[in-house]
Amino acid sequence: MDTRIKSDFTMTSEIANYLDSRLSSLEKQMGSDTSGARCEVEISRAAGKKHSSDYMWTAEVRIIILGKKAAYAKNSAASVNAAIDDVKEEIERQLRKSKGKSTKESRRKGKRFKDAIRGGK
Repeated sequence: MDTRIKSDFTMTSEIANYLDSRLSSLEKQMGSDTSGARCEVEISRAAGKKHSSDYMWTAEVRIIILGKKAAYAKNSAASVNAAIDDVKEEIERQLRKSKGKSTKESRRKGKRFKDAIRGGK
């Protein structure tokens, strides 16, 4: 999987290693589809609410498989690790859901084909 990371701050090695470990679990979730896949990650730091001096971290992930968007998630959190974790969980949920839909569709088509061959319904 081709990974492209964009950030508006200097990434430390700790954050880069943490991000790599989280993205590797996404590769396992995608299975054999990783050859033509691209993962675009954007991590940014934005000021919090008007009355808060805390920084908010935003993580955004797009997974594109063979030219079509497979999954997209964006989340903000108080720490960069929390934002990365939340986005990873959302992307995994979307990938599981799309994988389930494609499996159901292929089984449904297989059933129709078998019924047509048998001369049934």
